[in-house]
Formats: sequence, structure tokens, C-alpha cells
Amino acid sequence: MILILLCCICISYALLILSLVYGFWKLPTIKLQNTAASTEFSVIIPFRDEAENLPNLLASIAALQYPKSKVSFWLVNDASEDDSIKIIEKFCKEHPTHIIHILQNKRVSNSPKKDAITTAISQIQSDWIVTTDADCILPKDWLTLLNQEIIQQQPKMIAAPVTYKEETSFFSAFQLLDFLSLQGTTIGSFGLRIPFMCNGANLAYGKEAFIDVQGFSGNNRIASGDDVFLLEKFIQKWPKKVIYLKSKNALVRTFSVNSFQEFVSQRVRWASKSANYNLHTGKLIGIIVLLMNLLFCLLPALLLTSLSWKLLLSIFISKIAIDSILLLQTLHFTQQKVNLLYLILSGIVYPYVTVFIFFTSLFSTYTWKNRTFKK
Repeated sequence: MILILLCCICISYALLILSLVYGFWKLPTIKLQNTAASTEFSVIIPFRDEAENLPNLLASIAALQYPKSKVSFWLVNDASEDDSIKIIEKFCKEHPTHIIHILQNKRVSNSPKKDAITTAISQIQSDWIVTTDADCILPKDWLTLLNQEIIQQQPKMIAAPVTYKEETSFFSAFQLLDFLSLQGTTIGSFGLRIPFMCNGANLAYGKEAFIDVQGFSGNNRIASGDDVFLLEKFIQKWPKKVIYLKSKNALVRTFSVNSFQEFVSQRVRWASKSANYNLHTGKLIGIIVLLMNLLFCLLPALLLTSLSWKLLLSIFISKIAIDSILLLQTLHFTQQKVNLLYLILSGIVYPYVTVFIFFTSLFSTYTWKNRTFKK
């Protein structure tokens, strides 16, 4: 019975990952074309105590290759206590041709970020909303590519890639690989036409479409999920109008955290929303991945049973190998490199960390930006 269960979990997981690899390959890579800049964008950037990161973000805004008259930036302050406002105001004085608005967040729910986005949208006139984070660096052709896809595809929503800046330590490499596993899964699921994930650090959608699905109504009691729950609403209403912008030139970069405690809080925040997913695809994939990671964690204990150690060793090696295919594919897309030893060690550590975070998210609150949130 145990052997049958092991085989079912392993086969399901292998088929899942290999399907995502195929979906990733199948989704076409978008090349930059000479398209007239006709779309007016409003970029919403919530921030709280981001004085350290804002100079990088603002420098990337200054470098954007898109007509300044067709893009406005809405930076929404969520009770910052550092010099964030001063940094933004200084940038505005030095770059008077950029249209930048500084708003104060109007808190009405348990989700500061959803409130910040809603606060900005209530004042925005343009047709297209783009969201990103204050700790991000934007690529220069970002809006040009979004405009190109809007003109050619006429979508309601565009999801696009995000990655971490490369660092040299194992902890940073582990975070990068963990993050890219999510990105690879996202791209693969879009290629299979069963999207269920996206990232709010690089997401665009029509303002009228946002209003049509009633924005974040129905899930604003959940602190996170400004991206995934909105994606679900768009998919349910316009399944063929939600697309992915697979282009390295649209790749937004952000930063890994500095401590394991921050990492756990961040991942628990992400995991805490999973129980509220509405799309069955996301739930099924989540269950398969969790079961495989649980099985991996239990392999040492299973050595004490009558199961062959050769079988258990093959499961151990196979999981790391299959995961590496998707990770290497994603690393190739983002044009990043990771030490091979770090890749193998991350494959061993990852299941234990994932299972730990899953169970922590079931029973624990989490702290983010010096605030404590319940599930």
C-alpha cells in the first residue's frame, strides 16, 4: 500500500513538473518591436519605509524608454516613518518632466497593499494600471513591451516576470532558486493555458476591467494576494484575455531578504493566502507539490521500513533532477547563473523549508513591515 502511494505521488509530481517545463517552452518569447506608444499608463507603487530601496527604483523610473507624457506614477505612502517622502520629493524636483503623485494610503481593510492600490485607482484617469513594488528595479523597455502587447493582443490583464538580484551567498542563491521555481511554474502554467499565479511586482490590467470585477472585494480580509486573487477574478470572467509577457526585457528585479526570520515571514505571508484560492488548478498543483515535499522529508524515516533503499535513493535523486530542469530553464530565461553546488544543496534543503513554512502558515501569525498579521 505504501509503495503504491509513493508511486502515485512520484508519478504525479514528475508529470506535473515536466508538463510545466513543456508549457514554459511552448509559451512564445516576446521580442521588442517598433510599436507606437499609444497606451497611457498609471503605475501604482505602494511603499512603507523604503528609503533604502527608493533611490534604485527612482533611477530606473528615470531611465524608462517611454514618453513621459503617457505615464504617471502614483506612489502611495503607507505610514512610512523614515525619509521615503523626502527622497521622492527630491526626485520630483530633479525630474520635473515626470508625472509623479504622492498619496497617503486610506486604510479600510486588513490588507495595506490592496488599500493602497484602491486608493490610487480612485484618482486615476488612464485606461491601464500597472503595479510594482518600491524595492524593485524596472527595465527600460518595460512599458514599451506592455504597450506592444496591449495593442497586439487586446488583453484585460498582463502578467510579467520578476526575479531577484544575484548575490554570492548560499542563502541568497537559495532564495533566488525558490523564487524562480514560482516564476517557472507561473510561466509554465500560462503556456499550458491553466494560469493560476502571477506577481504584483509586475502586473498590468485595464482600469475598467478592475472596476468590472469589483477590485479586491471579497478577499480584502486577507493581507496578501493583491495579485493572485485579482488574477482569479480576471480568469473567471475573461479566460482568454489574461496573458503572460514572456520577455527578458520586461523582467523586473527585486531583492532577497537578509535574514532567515524575514524569509520565513515573507514566505508565510505568501503561503497564508493559498487556502483561499478559488481556481481548482492551483489547489491541485499545490497539493501535489506539498505531498512530494512531504515524501522527500520522510525518506530518512522510510529507510527503517521494508522499502528498498535503492528505491528511496532513486526518489531522492529524481526529485532534485526534475526540479533542476525547470529551474535551469528559468535561469536561462532570466540570464542568471547559480553555483552548481548551491543548486544541489538547495534541492535538498528546499522540501524541508517548504514543509516547515506550510505548517507554520497554518497556525502562526506573521510580521511584515513591522506589522503583525493574522491568517
